[in-house]
Amino acid sequence: MRGALILAATSVLSACATPARMHDEAQLNSIALGCGLALGELIQDESEKKLLLMIRQEPRADQRLCVARWARKNGLRAVFVENIQFPGGGS
Repeated sequence: MRGALILAATSVLSACATPARMHDEAQLNSIALGCGLALGELIQDESEKKLLLMIRQEPRADQRLCVARWARKNGLRAVFVENIQFPGGGS
C-alpha cells in the first residue's frame, strides 16, 4: 500500500515537471492573431523554452489576459515586453 502511494505521488510530481515544448512560428502567429496581436508579437526563445514573450507597445488588458491564459494552459510563463527604447530612435 505504501509503495503504491509513493508511486502515485511520484507520478503526480513528474507530470508537473514536464519540459516545455517549442511552438513553431505558425502556431505562435495563430495565437497572436487570436489574441488581437500582430504577426511576430509572440515569440518563444529556444534557450528559455518556458517563456512566452509578448512584444507590444501598450497592449490592452484583454490581450495580456488572452496571452497569459494560453501560456498557462500550455505550461509556459507569459512575459510582457513593453516600452521598448531603440538606440538612435530620437527622444
